[in-house]
Amino acid sequence: MFLGTHTPRLDDKGRLFLPAKFRDDLAEGVVITRGQERCLYVWPQADFARFTEQLRAAPFTHKGTRDFARMLAAGASAEVPDKQGRVTIPPGLREYAGLRRECTVVGAMTRVEIWDSAAWEAYQTEKEPLFADISEEVLPGVF
Repeated sequence: MFLGTHTPRLDDKGRLFLPAKFRDDLAEGVVITRGQERCLYVWPQADFARFTEQLRAAPFTHKGTRDFARMLAAGASAEVPDKQGRVTIPPGLREYAGLRRECTVVGAMTRVEIWDSAAWEAYQTEKEPLFADISEEVLPGVF
C-alpha cells in the first residue's frame, strides 16, 4: 500500500526519484498514465494489468467506458526505474500534469500520484474543508 506525501524534484532529463519506501514495490516496472485532476498515476505493472482487466469487463458499448479506456491507454507509458530509483516521465505526460521542477508524490493506497507541487497545494486547499463531509458520502456506514 502506498501512503504519504513526498516532494522530489524533476531533473533536467525528466527523471524523478521515487520515494525510497515505494521503490521495492515499483522496482519491477511501472505504468505511468494520465490521472484525473491533471496528475499522473503510477501503477506497479501487475496492478495496472488487474485494473485494466476490470476495465475490459465493463460494457464496451458504453461510451464512457470507451472514452476512459482511450484516455488511460493513449497516455500510458511502461517504465522501469533505474538502479538509483529514478523513473523517466515522458514529455507528453509531463506536459499533461504541468510538471516543471517541483513535484509532489502522493501515496494513494493502490497507486502513486505525481502532481505539480503548486497544483497539489491548490487541490488540498480546495478539498481539505470538504474532507469530513465527503467521507460519509463515499463510505456510508464506515465512520
